[in-house]
Amino acid sequence: MRVAIVTESFPPDVNGVAHCALRTAEHLVRRGHAPLVVAPAGPLLPEPGQDPCPVVRVPSLPLPGYPQVRVALPGRRTAAAVAAHRADLVHLASPFVLGVRGMAAATRLGVPAVAVYQTDLAGYAKTYLSTGEAAAWRRIRAVHTAAARTLAPSSAAVDALVRQGVPRVHLWARGVDSRRFHPDHRDDALRRELAPHGELIVGYVGRLAPEKHVDLLAGTCALPGVRVVVVGDGPSAAGLRAALPGAVFLGRRTGDELARLYASFDVFCHTGPFETFCQTVQEAMASGLPAVAPAGGGPLDLVDHGVTGLLVPPLDGAATADAVRRLQADPACRARFGAQARRAVAARTWEAVGDQLLDHYADVLTRHEAAAA
Repeated sequence: MRVAIVTESFPPDVNGVAHCALRTAEHLVRRGHAPLVVAPAGPLLPEPGQDPCPVVRVPSLPLPGYPQVRVALPGRRTAAAVAAHRADLVHLASPFVLGVRGMAAATRLGVPAVAVYQTDLAGYAKTYLSTGEAAAWRRIRAVHTAAARTLAPSSAAVDALVRQGVPRVHLWARGVDSRRFHPDHRDDALRRELAPHGELIVGYVGRLAPEKHVDLLAGTCALPGVRVVVVGDGPSAAGLRAALPGAVFLGRRTGDELARLYASFDVFCHTGPFETFCQTVQEAMASGLPAVAPAGGGPLDLVDHGVTGLLVPPLDGAATADAVRRLQADPACRARFGAQARRAVAARTWEAVGDQLLDHYADVLTRHEAAAA
């Protein structure tokens, strides 16, 4: 099968869309298929040999105020790349700008497109602009309605799309590398470095941006005997250093180093209310951590309240601090939640999830061929 993956982001970018697109391309190659990736070009180039398949980089500009996000410029390169690849199917990863061109190319070529919903752009519009939510949904609805199938990563995301009138929505969750993210990577020397007085280590991993509301950890920072460790980068980094006194900021970390950090935390906290899935919660759970997360969006599918972690009202920093205090006071509960969290996600490998995606592709192609007959 020849698949063109048109994605709004791809490594060396570090975010959920880029990671999922990379894993999709790797799985297609592993199963003997022929993927091509079309993605915005950025200031950083991947190391030679790192891309699993051919990648066409489209000229782009940084989003004003958020240079880590790139927006593709208008042009014909996307359509030309999809046509030259002789794609049987077009995979649109979080389509919004470049994905719209990928959808247009698929339509002109008469090949089906599968659109993967990954980003709550309407929520982001509300956060950054205090308006534009309806306009964002109109664009999302237009491109996803044109697709042969939309894949959403969580029950909440499926429900949101259906409420907005998007047809043909199916659930497709995300995988996790449960060998890399594993409790065995816990590092006592690293723990002493991060919390020299034996504090409970509460970790956050993710972008440091307004929509993540990491400032809600201020109450957790104030808890006696607690050390908050923040891993990630973004436009809110400077302000958060002032808002979270006593927290340790480590910047962006990836790969085995990130896995070592996860496993060395005691509790994982996520604060963003606009998650369609929340991969960092799943990675933390694979690392054997109890998770504290908002009771909304993707975490509702991941965190079993009172079993693998604690769900709190979205945007409630006091409730987050109370949940951490509860886990701090009960080491046996932390250990039990962490062990159950690991068991809950360990089998959700990228191989298993990738094969589910191939089943979706096969069904879409069968229906497309039947309609054309």
